[in-house]
This record gives sequence, structure tokens and C-alpha cells, in this order.
Amino acid sequence: MKRNALVFAALLIAIVAMIAAGKYITRVRRHNSVTLVGDVRGAPAPDFELASLDGRKVKLSDYRGKAVVLNFWATWCSPCKVEMPWFVDLQKKYGNEGLVVLGIAMDDSDNAKIAQFASEMGVNYPVLLGTDKVSDQYGNVQFLPTTFYIDREGRIIGKGTGLLGRGEIEANIQKALASRVAGVNKAQSSPTPSTEAKPQSAAQ
Repeated sequence: MKRNALVFAALLIAIVAMIAAGKYITRVRRHNSVTLVGDVRGAPAPDFELASLDGRKVKLSDYRGKAVVLNFWATWCSPCKVEMPWFVDLQKKYGNEGLVVLGIAMDDSDNAKIAQFASEMGVNYPVLLGTDKVSDQYGNVQFLPTTFYIDREGRIIGKGTGLLGRGEIEANIQKALASRVAGVNKAQSSPTPSTEAKPQSAAQ
């Protein structure tokens, strides 16, 4: 009986996740204006403006000169829960070298639920509220997690779909950090207080 109950619970969780994923994919498929297609390495990362959980307006271009990890995720995404602690650790490890992780929440949960989830996961980087427009800009994101690695000049140097190993994620981050903005030396490209990634506060 105990085993049957566990199997039933696992199936129920899987069904709920599939329903949530289906709703998300259906939503993104309604939008057809896709910016990035095919091999995106070397392509300029499309700029965007999104709201953060604390109400700020954040643009990707605000972080020019930084290495950016753009991570599309959702609260119902099981692989996202596996990799998020890695992003937390890597933000701590490489933040002083100019790394900024930006988490883009792509589910339909309200802000309070997303903020609570981020707090429980110990997220120490900005969480932005995703839109269909930014999904389209980045190739019609249909699978989560999807992560783009952007160098200091705003070019995409790598993309990962689904759960990657921590070693592969870190290697992409190191590659993005190794780039230098043309005409800017190492001292000038070091992090400044105004653009450093800050921990997300819970919804007020």
C-alpha cells in the first residue's frame, strides 16, 4: 500500500508538471516573431527591458561590460531546481570578476509565489518577470531551463537547453568572462557597485 501511494504521488506530480509545461508551450506558440534561430553563437544578444521582483526596470544593456548568464526558468520546472543552486554558487564565485546571472521567470505564477520560491532557493541574483516578447527575441523559448551565455561585448557565446552539468555551465561562464570590451582594460571592466548583481528581495 505504501509503495502504491508513493507511485501515485509521483504520477500526480508528473501530471501537474506536464499540464503546466503544456500551458507554457501553448502560450509561447501563439507568438511567431522569432529573432534568434539556428546557431546563435556570435550573434548579438537582443536587448530587452523587464520588471524585476522588486519593481525595478532592468535592461540587458545595463550590464554591458559584464559577463551575463541569462537563465529562462519556471517554478514548476524540476531541472531548474537542480541548477539554480549552482547559479547561486557561481554568482558568489565569479561576481567580483564581472559575472551577472539574470533569472527570467517564465511561468504564470503571481509575483509573490515567484519571490517566495526564489527566497527558498537562496537566489542571490536578479529575478526578472519574463514576457512572450522576450521569449520570441530569444528564439521562442519552449523548453526550460534554457540558458544563454553572453560575453562582455553583448555577444552570445553559448546556449544550453535542458539540464547541463555544472562543469559545462562553469566552462561557459569562464569563456564569457575571458572576453574584454574593445578599448577597455581589465581594471576598467571590473565590477562597480552600481551594476553588481544584488540579492532579490521578497515581494513586499
